[in-house]
Amino acid sequence: MDRNSSAAAGTTDAARISPVYRAVMAAAVPIVRWWGRVEVVGAENVPTHGATIVPANHDSAWDPVVIACAVRKRRQIQALAKASLWKNPVLAWVLDGMGQIPVRRGQADMDALDAAVECLKSGGCLGIFPEGTRSQGKQLRARSGAGRLAQAVPEARIVCAAVTGTVDIARFPRRPRLTVTFFEPTPAPVGETAQQLSVRLTEELRAVAPIATAGRRS
Repeated sequence: MDRNSSAAAGTTDAARISPVYRAVMAAAVPIVRWWGRVEVVGAENVPTHGATIVPANHDSAWDPVVIACAVRKRRQIQALAKASLWKNPVLAWVLDGMGQIPVRRGQADMDALDAAVECLKSGGCLGIFPEGTRSQGKQLRARSGAGRLAQAVPEARIVCAAVTGTVDIARFPRRPRLTVTFFEPTPAPVGETAQQLSVRLTEELRAVAPIATAGRRS
């Protein structure tokens, strides 16, 4: 499956979730549900179809997996992921099969932006981290990408995903307590720029999910 075809797969409703995506979710759910004791709040805020942007906080590599598991029966979430992950051919095949979109960090990647806009205009659900990368315990500057996507596809609904506990998933033998909270952001003020929107989304996410560091309790 090439990236263009995978980007279109499973993006309009639960009935079209791709086989690779289902397989990855099946493998991840026992970890997230049993080991992580996940609690999901507000899943009903995620529409089952139509263009949807899901901004999320990012403290752990587990964040996109946990968020996806939380609404696996409702939507397939395509996400912007760092392009270096595609260097591994097996992982690249999995990511393509899941409809993920590679983005080159630290530069204006118009190909990734175009693919993300195409995903949304075809009725897809797109996950994005406004902070751009994992926090690693530091407050990061919000990037404009989330705001630019919202402005490019104004009909898209925005549903934030605040995830906590993921930094503790590997803290054996102590089990983590995962929580994913889906909520709609406050209404946009008149004249808000793309950057200001990204900043506002990040602030609202961090109000629910403060920055956490691996190995520490937040």
